[in-house]
Amino acid sequence: MTQDLGRLALRLSGLLMAFGHGWGKVQSLVTGGGERLVEGVGALGFPWPLVFAWAAALAEFAGGLLVALGLATRVAAAFAGFTMAVAAFMVHHAHGHLLANLGLVPVDEKTREGWGNPEMALLYLLIFVSVALAGPGRYSIDARLAKRRGR
Repeated sequence: MTQDLGRLALRLSGLLMAFGHGWGKVQSLVTGGGERLVEGVGALGFPWPLVFAWAAALAEFAGGLLVALGLATRVAAAFAGFTMAVAAFMVHHAHGHLLANLGLVPVDEKTREGWGNPEMALLYLLIFVSVALAGPGRYSIDARLAKRRGR
């Protein structure tokens, strides 16, 4: 039971992802104001930047909601986790921060500031990987559906 409560607590972080990060991106893309997001995705080298901007926004918003509800949990967590890996390592250069902090690579302060802070993306990445590996637990829609199907 406590493991299932732990899984529920992890899954509820999906609400923070959905409304703290994803909803704003979806809203800006719907209203036509997502140029900055689309340009940023294009700058990362993704083909069809508008398509991948939508994919990222939906992975954060819909993926976060699905994880929180425990519906299609492992798949939603995998998509949200992949999006957070891109954010952590390609946008915020988590590996560059680590190497600079260890003194292995010289990075000037202006470059570091341009990279932003990878901590939130890394935290979400770890949460979604944990959820994808551990599953949704007893307190989820997935568990109820499995129970109905007799599994």
